[in-house]
Amino acid sequence: MLLSGNKSLNKNIPIPLYYQLKTILLEYIKNEHVDIEEPIPTEVDISQHFGISRPTVRQAINELVVEGYLYRIKAKGTFISKPKIVQNFLLILDSFNSEMKKKGLTPSTKILAKELIESDEEVSQALKINPGEQVIRLNRLRYADDEPIVFVITYIPYRVCPGLMECDLEKESIYEIIEKESGMLISNATRSLESIIAGDFESKLMGIPKGAPIQFFESVVCLEDGTPVEYSLAKYRSDRSKFTFELKRQFR
Repeated sequence: MLLSGNKSLNKNIPIPLYYQLKTILLEYIKNEHVDIEEPIPTEVDISQHFGISRPTVRQAINELVVEGYLYRIKAKGTFISKPKIVQNFLLILDSFNSEMKKKGLTPSTKILAKELIESDEEVSQALKINPGEQVIRLNRLRYADDEPIVFVITYIPYRVCPGLMECDLEKESIYEIIEKESGMLISNATRSLESIIAGDFESKLMGIPKGAPIQFFESVVCLEDGTPVEYSLAKYRSDRSKFTFELKRQFR
């Protein structure tokens, strides 16, 4: 049985049938289809159940695939995606490892590159240093329960934390190292968010389809005296990540 209860489509209202179906399917995959290893009913089954055309069913399913609720496997069917990891990246300044542990997930990190380079104009402007000054550049792939979640490129002024080059950053916290070496606490960050799509590199690195949506963050992290100590470019898998915003109304 496709759905419990008496779910039906109303052809007498101006809401498109595919959108009505999409709403019903979304409720179904969230509350009724408990085994994510089993595919959802086929397009034929759904179209027969609701008495609508297969293109209408396909449009509803396609939108749920694009939004990350479903995914397709050729010759096997359409499956429900794993629940997204709700992250407080935009609310609380915390390390990736700490946040994943709080959610009951096991974090891990793979260092893809660690090198000392001269800062270019973009990095220098973000970190408020002179062009050509030495910075540490880290390329990291970060996992939750052995699944790649985010690829991060990080720049840190070498003079702020020279000992970082000798540390095992797959096991140690960058923030803890910076605070220890600088003698100050990390206090705030400025972050921007935009949506991009995965290219060949991101597709192969994170195991997602080419063209899949990615949440791209650009961040500058500062010490308590206002000194920028980290400039990072992070690409999160949209199919596995959900971010929370908190907005407060300003009263005059």
